[in-house]
Amino acid sequence: MNKSIAIKPTQAARLLIMLTAAVVLSGCTRGMSDLRSWVAQEKAKKGVPIQPLPVIKTFETFKYDDQDRRDPFSPSTAELQTTSSTSGPRPDANRAKEPLEMFALDSLKMVGTVGVGANMEVLIKDPGGVIHRVHVNEYMGQNYGHITAISEDHIDLVELVSNGNGGWMERPASIALGEQ
Repeated sequence: MNKSIAIKPTQAARLLIMLTAAVVLSGCTRGMSDLRSWVAQEKAKKGVPIQPLPVIKTFETFKYDDQDRRDPFSPSTAELQTTSSTSGPRPDANRAKEPLEMFALDSLKMVGTVGVGANMEVLIKDPGGVIHRVHVNEYMGQNYGHITAISEDHIDLVELVSNGNGGWMERPASIALGEQ
């Protein structure tokens, strides 16, 4: 009697996968002796000597004792007189902050205007996507930006920035329509 065994294609595929896995795994049983010998050979090699660190040069200090020469790293008397903390522009500490003063000026975008002439309002979009109406003499930006003029295509502001000597200086700025 001759019996034939029929193998389904899915069974043949499973058998092929199992045989392939057995062959691949049999390659892993060889061990790690060749790897350990290579590591031992590499450790036995003599390394390249490290170059010594360069010698740090010591510089001679110079004391500015001469009355005719001024220390270039300290402010001059003229700078000290013009930057006194009592003169010049200063931010108004008593004024309540307006909503647009929490954003950097370059993150605000002018998206349009409403009205004409002296009643013109500007539409400003903040980074969160909220549209604000602003007028002349209001504030925006993190540097105390005071709106001085409004036109159909831009806003003019004057910001107060620190001059680094304890005082403040005015810096003009503007935001144009459609500008990022």
